[in-house]
Formats: sequence, structure tokens, C-alpha cells
Amino acid sequence: MTVGTLITLTDWAKVQDPDGKIAKVIEILTQQNPILQSSYWMEGNLPTGHRHTVRGGIPVPTWRMLNYGVPITKGQTKQVDDVCGILEDYGQVDKDLADLNGNTEAFRLTQDKAHIEGMGNAMASTIFYGNQVTDPEKFTGLTPRFSSTSAENGCNVLKADGTGSDNTSIWLVGWGERSCFGIYPKGSQAGLVAEDLGRQTLVDSNGLMYEGYRSHYQWKAGLAVADWRYVVRICNIDVSNLTKDASAGADLVDLMTQALELPPDLNTVKPVFYCNRTIRSFLRRQIKNSNNVQISMSEVAGRRVLDFDGVPVERCDALLNAEDRVS
Repeated sequence: MTVGTLITLTDWAKVQDPDGKIAKVIEILTQQNPILQSSYWMEGNLPTGHRHTVRGGIPVPTWRMLNYGVPITKGQTKQVDDVCGILEDYGQVDKDLADLNGNTEAFRLTQDKAHIEGMGNAMASTIFYGNQVTDPEKFTGLTPRFSSTSAENGCNVLKADGTGSDNTSIWLVGWGERSCFGIYPKGSQAGLVAEDLGRQTLVDSNGLMYEGYRSHYQWKAGLAVADWRYVVRICNIDVSNLTKDASAGADLVDLMTQALELPPDLNTVKPVFYCNRTIRSFLRRQIKNSNNVQISMSEVAGRRVLDFDGVPVERCDALLNAEDRVS
């Protein structure tokens, strides 16, 4: 399977039943959380997630002398399981209230949008910060996997000079089936599944019943990092120290240039930078003040996107300005 044939959430929306309203739900989410549109998603090979086999060791050959033999060697592999979590929500509204304006469905959609956006915000946040160790109901996101410079993948954790409590990160992710991809459990559906449960007898806080409409939202998802070399974290960016000319604080252009040199081959994946609005604003100003031509605007899937050296820079508000400092 090539990168171009992997399923995105927008692709999935195009093949749904038009009466299921999934297409509208997905569009609302991607407008708020572009990482949900630019990431790749694949069906896992386990009912609970995905198991992938990675190379753990390469055989070392021997220079042989005449009349002497050489030892037998073998490669080593290891299996890693990435699990999915279940994000779920309900929305309900009093039937008489919904019917007041004569356009029940339109009214229900306006009420449901808050729930839908909440699902998208929670999923984007978990992709970056989810941690099964502290929150076992979630899946593990990127930050816990790239939280130490002394770990095996520590060479892909670039540190800026932040020391305070207002740090943030820039992420370079090379999406692909052999690098990093979102997963959904085997036999399930990709993306947010919205179900109109229709008219229901609801119960108020006093235990009294009334008629209303109810919607159910569910999203089964996880994250698989098959090859950590295609993910780079630029951490410890102190937002209060940033300057528009990089005369003090983090030099964003230099750090992002370093990040681009770390993955083995970005031509085999779909690379995307992710940062919050604070960082993207300073990035544009630093480049402007240095007369650097590494930045440009392009169009991706009908949207205007900022490019850095040919790689899209997506603004993702799920990225916080209050991250713990990586030592």
C-alpha cells in the first residue's frame, strides 16, 4: 500500500451514506483541527489496535581470512502493540424546544456542533499528549514517546533554550504506513461515527420524564509510530522569550532546518510541521526579518497552507504553551 492510497478522514467521509451526516461532521472537525485531515489512518490488525514488527538488530558480517571460518549471525526483530481508545459523547435536546422553529434538523445541528467540536479537540489533544500510563482509557500520543534526549529516539528530540513554565513544541511528522499513522480497531470504522438516535424519552435531574431527541458520537482511534526516525520534536520553546528577529529566544528557522535533516527520506512519506498560532506567527515574522525565502503559501485540499522549505506548516491549537521542560 502506497502513501497515496492510505485512508484520510476526508476520504472516509466521501463514501458514507449521505443521510448519515458523517460528511458534515468530518468537515467541521477538520476546520478546527487540521491534524485530523493531514494525518493518515489505517485499519489496525488487532481488535484493540495494531501490532507491528520492527527491526531490533542488524547482522554484523565478518572479514574472513583464508582457511578460517566466520560466525553465523542473524537479524533481530521485536513486536510492538499500539492500542486504541474509545472517545464517546451524547447530545440531547428537548423535543418541543427543537420543534419550535419548524426546522428541527437544522436546530439540532446547531446544538450538536458544540459536541462535535469537543470530540475533535479531544482527539487532537490526545494525538499530542495522550498517555496510557497516567490515563489508561486513552491511547498514547506523541509527547510521551518523545520526552527524553537520552532515550533511543532522543536524537530526534531537539531542545531550544526554554527553562520556564511556558514552553511549547513544534512537531515534524512524516505520515505513512511504515512510519507514523493513525489507527482504528480491526473491523471498525474510521473517524467519528455520528448516530441519530431520534426521539427518546429523557429523564431530568428530578427523575421526571420528557420527550427529546438524542445523538450519539463515538470515535475509536489510536496512534502507531512504526519508525520513530520520521517523527521529530522541537521542544523547550519558551514563548515569552521569542523575538521577531530571533535576536533572543529560539531561532525557529534554524531548529526547523535541523529537524528536516533527521528523517531518513522525507520523499517516502507525507511530512507536515505542526505548531500553535503563537509559534506560527513568530515563525513568519522571523523569516520576514531575516529576508529568508524558505517560507511560502500553497494550496492543499482547497486550503491555503504555509510551507517551510516545501513542507506544510499546520497550525494546531491543541499544542499548549505550558509544556513541561524536557531535560
